[in-house]
Amino acid sequence: MSRATGKRWLRGLVFFFVFLAAARFTDCSLTQFWVRRAHLTDIVSAMFPPDWSYIHRILAPLLATVQMSVTGTVLGALLALLLAPLCAENLYAPRPLRRVARVLVQIVRSFPTLILALLATFLFGLGTFPGTVAITVYTFAIMTRLTYEDIETTSLGPYHALCAMGTSPTKAYFRAILPDIAPSFFANALYLLEANARHSSILGYVGAGGIGLLLNEKISWREYSKVGVMLCLLFVTVCVIEGLSGFLAQVVREERRLAPWCRRLLAWAGALLFIVCTMTIQPPDFSHTSLGTVGAMLSGLVHPDWRFFFQADTGGLGYLLLETVCIALVGTCVGTVLAVPLAFLGTSRLIPKPVALFFRAVIMAIRSVPFFIYGLIFIRVSGPGPFTGVLTLGVCSVGLLSKRFTEAIEAQDFRAYHALEAMGVPRLLRIRYGVLPQLASAFASAVLYRFDVNIREASVLGLVGAGGIGAPLVFAMNHYAWNEAGAIALGLVLLVWLIDMLSAALRRTGQ
Repeated sequence: MSRATGKRWLRGLVFFFVFLAAARFTDCSLTQFWVRRAHLTDIVSAMFPPDWSYIHRILAPLLATVQMSVTGTVLGALLALLLAPLCAENLYAPRPLRRVARVLVQIVRSFPTLILALLATFLFGLGTFPGTVAITVYTFAIMTRLTYEDIETTSLGPYHALCAMGTSPTKAYFRAILPDIAPSFFANALYLLEANARHSSILGYVGAGGIGLLLNEKISWREYSKVGVMLCLLFVTVCVIEGLSGFLAQVVREERRLAPWCRRLLAWAGALLFIVCTMTIQPPDFSHTSLGTVGAMLSGLVHPDWRFFFQADTGGLGYLLLETVCIALVGTCVGTVLAVPLAFLGTSRLIPKPVALFFRAVIMAIRSVPFFIYGLIFIRVSGPGPFTGVLTLGVCSVGLLSKRFTEAIEAQDFRAYHALEAMGVPRLLRIRYGVLPQLASAFASAVLYRFDVNIREASVLGLVGAGGIGAPLVFAMNHYAWNEAGAIALGLVLLVWLIDMLSAALRRTGQ
């Protein structure tokens, strides 16, 4: 055994024991889940057939959900274009300014949309306006980071040439760099549009508009046939958005040729959709907002409760953050194990197309359900506690990872696979030796990204009794305990920062 192989086995063994420790810490019990599995099947069977007579009550909040996701995604992406150049190391922005901009992005991206929406309701009242603000801020943080990373990997020759000719850096950025990163930028924005449609569907839980309040209400009242029709409409919405996003992504990457008039028509249609969605958003309600409330909020957030921050028992911040990390880690691992076979079954280059389309529909159905709804359902199966969070994030990870894995598989070079096929090698061995060796890097990148997402989503699962830091944070905000909320917010920022550093180190190790 070579030294490199020995190191890989050692890292794998260490990770396996870390996984076991995290599973034990989160009270994972397959026996408990198997014994109580009937509760899950009863809930799912109660959703079908859906109560279609309830559809008239759903359309308005569903349209509000789409409205928030469209406006928030576009505004967030446009704002990211303005800040990203200040964050990129290769554009020679003043170092202090670049550091401040990066810290701002790091802080904002540490919080899930639900927390941002709750914070926005304190400032702008209830309704779709604070929900749109939350989606905008979330998209802005994610897109800024993705965009400045793209800028740092692009060639700056044309940019420097324009600057040498006397063009201002701003004009050179928009003329030389932006066209180069445009395909990646639009692909990222379209992906976030689909994700934001799911995020905005639960913001009603904190009064920020959309279909979330109805979903929570009907699950709580166990009116599962009405929940079924809402999930069916969400599935159709996600299918439409994903289909449209896929089409537009092909146009942007020039994989699909369109006549100039068709491109102009698409651009005008997109602009019209954005204008209609933006102009019909409910205006903010400042009737319950006061300068005193805003001042107390800011003072508490910048003066955290250090006693709670350093509290060492099970009610302290350290324990709750550790529980959040363990939930995210185990959930990501469970989702990865389930996503790999689903991804191969959904790949039409390996599996007959009708079978692949069926499994893709299954993956899309899994992905169309918001993570918060899975939490509300699983808590009736496994009871309150971190194990419910593990189940929730495990299923949610299946949806995203299956899609990312499938895209990675279909983008691979299949010549080695077909050569093995011509030699009569069985299908599983062809996949093992002809496909898997090319996928390690892409799969690892997708898993690390999902783990980063799960850290944020695990931080709000406590609202449904699924463990983690979410419940204390939201309760502190609702009770205006801003010093305690500031301590939790600081802990989340530091946690996400540490996860980023660990992910970067793992990527360097894998290169």
